[in-house]
Amino acid sequence: MDLVLRGGNVVDGTGAPARRADVGIENGRVVAVEAALDATGTREVDVEGLVVAPGFVDLHTHYDAQLLWDPTASPSSQHGVTTVMGGNCGFTLAPAGPEHTDYLARLMARVEGIPLPALEQGVPWDWRTFAEYLDRVERGGTSVNAGFLAGHSALRRAVMGTSATVDEADPAQVDRMVALLHDALSAGALGFSTSQAPTHNDGDGSPVPSRFASRAELLALAAAVGEHPGTQLECIIPGCLNGFSDDEVDLMGDLSLTADRPLNWNVLGVSALGNHEHQLAASTRAAERGARVVALTIPQGMSIRLSFLTGFVLDGLPGWHEVLALPVPERLRALADPDVRARLDAGAHSEAAGVLANLARWERFEIVETFSPKTASCEGRSVGDLAREQGTSPFDTLLDVVVSDGLRTGLRPEMPAEDDATWQARASVWKDSRAIVGASDAGAHLDMFCMAGYSTFLIGPAVRDLGLLRLEESVRLLSDAPARLYGLDGRGRVEPGAHADLVCFDPATVGPGREHTVDDLPGGASRIVVDAEGMPHVFVGGTQIVRDGACTGATPGTVLRSGRDTSTVNATGEPR
Repeated sequence: MDLVLRGGNVVDGTGAPARRADVGIENGRVVAVEAALDATGTREVDVEGLVVAPGFVDLHTHYDAQLLWDPTASPSSQHGVTTVMGGNCGFTLAPAGPEHTDYLARLMARVEGIPLPALEQGVPWDWRTFAEYLDRVERGGTSVNAGFLAGHSALRRAVMGTSATVDEADPAQVDRMVALLHDALSAGALGFSTSQAPTHNDGDGSPVPSRFASRAELLALAAAVGEHPGTQLECIIPGCLNGFSDDEVDLMGDLSLTADRPLNWNVLGVSALGNHEHQLAASTRAAERGARVVALTIPQGMSIRLSFLTGFVLDGLPGWHEVLALPVPERLRALADPDVRARLDAGAHSEAAGVLANLARWERFEIVETFSPKTASCEGRSVGDLAREQGTSPFDTLLDVVVSDGLRTGLRPEMPAEDDATWQARASVWKDSRAIVGASDAGAHLDMFCMAGYSTFLIGPAVRDLGLLRLEESVRLLSDAPARLYGLDGRGRVEPGAHADLVCFDPATVGPGREHTVDDLPGGASRIVVDAEGMPHVFVGGTQIVRDGACTGATPGTVLRSGRDTSTVNATGEPR
C-alpha cells in the first residue's frame, strides 16, 4: 500500500465508538480499516496513542484570495481542516474583469478585513469568468480541498456596473445575472451565496450590491441553483444577529423550496439566555413547509481584537473617524495630543455613542499583544492595572501604549463571563440537527480575530476539559455532518472507498494554542493566527500536508466542483 497508519484509535466520523485499527491507503483512498493489517506500506506512520479521524470540513471561510498566495490555507490546515468552502456571504473574486477588480478588491478589504495591499499584490486578477477563477486556483495548487459558491455581489456588479449599489435590477438585468450564475454553476460553483446584512458595506461606504436585490431577484437566482446537481444556498439576512422577522423566515424557506436545496446562514450566537431558540425556530418553520434551513455556529465564544492601526469598530465612536482616518504619522501625533485625547474620550462617553459607549470602559481593556520593547511588559495586562501603577488615567495609559507601539497594539475589550449554563446551551445546539458547527470566517477579519482553531477547540477543551460531549460525536460534527449537508462524495468518514483526508491528533493535548500576529501577507501586511497544539499529522488524499504541526507545502488538494465532487441534497436534506 502507499501508506499505512499503524496502531491508532480510529474515530470514523459516524459517531461510532473509537476502535484500535490500522488504516491502509492506496491511490488517495482508504482501502482498509482493520485491527491488524497484514499488508505493508511504502510509507508507514506509527500513530500509537493518537486518534485517527476524517479531515474536518469548514463550510464558512473566505479563503478565496489567500489560497492564491498561500495554498496551505494556514492556519486552518494545521487545525485539521482538509476541506474549505469559500465564496460565502455573496462575496467572490469572480466574475471580474479589469473594470471590476478595483471595486471587488476594496469591497473584500472592507467587509472581510483582508488588507488591501495583500489583495492588490497577492491576487493576480487574471480571469473574467467564474470558470477561469476556478481554473486559476486549480493551476496554483492547494493543500486542502476547496469549493466555492458564486457570490451575488460579484454577479450583480458584473451585470449592473456602478448602478449595482444604487438600483433594483430590471427584468433584463435579472435574466443576465441568472445566465452568469448558470455559467458559474456549470463550471463547478457549489451554489449561490448572498447577503442583505446591514453591516455589509463596500469600499466606498455604500451597501454592498446584494443588499439592493428584490425578493424576485433572489428567487430567480435560487431557481437557477435548482437546475444544477450538487449545489447549495448560503445567505446572511438582517435577522441573523438580532432575531428573524416572519418575512425573513418566509424568505429563507422560499429560497430553499425554490432551489430544492438546503440553505445555511451564518452565524448563530448561543448564550444561556436562550435567545438562540428563536433563531432555530426558523428551521422548524421551514421544515414544516418541506424546506431545510440550517444555522452555522462556532463552538467557542467570540473574542475580538481591536487596534488603532485599522480603527475598525473604534471609528464608529463619535468624532473618532476623522482621527483614525489620518495617515499613520499624523494619527500618532494626534493621539499624543492632550486636547485630541480629551475630545475622543468625551465622544466615546457621549449619548451619541449608543451601544458603542460600552467600549469606553478603558480600564477593562486587555493588552493582548505589543510590538515595542518599551511596551513588552504591558502584554497580558489590563489597562486599569497599568493605570493604577502609573498614576495616570486609563485612557491616557491606553493611548501611551498604543502610540509607543506605532498603533499596532492588540486590544481586547472585556467580554462577558462564560458560565456553565452558557456552555450547556452551546453543547445542546452543537447536537441539534438545525445547526452545523463551523463558521470560522477563516481567511477574513485578519486584524480582529482568528477562529480557525474552532475544530481543535471542539475536540480538545470542549471534550477533554469541559466534558460537553463524547469525542466520537465531536468528530462527527466536524466531519461527517458538514460533508453530508453539502453532499461531498467520499468525504467526512474513515471507511474503505473514502478519500484519504485524515487527521491524527493527541486527545490529551489537542487544542488551539497561542494567538499572535504574523507579518506574512503580500505587501507586508499582518494577520492574526492561532497556533495548533496536539495535531501532528494531517493528510489530504493520502499525502501529508501537516507534519509535526507545520505545513509541508504539499498541494494534493482538489478544487471541488458541483456535480463532479458533490451529490445533490434536496430541500428536505435527503440525498437525491
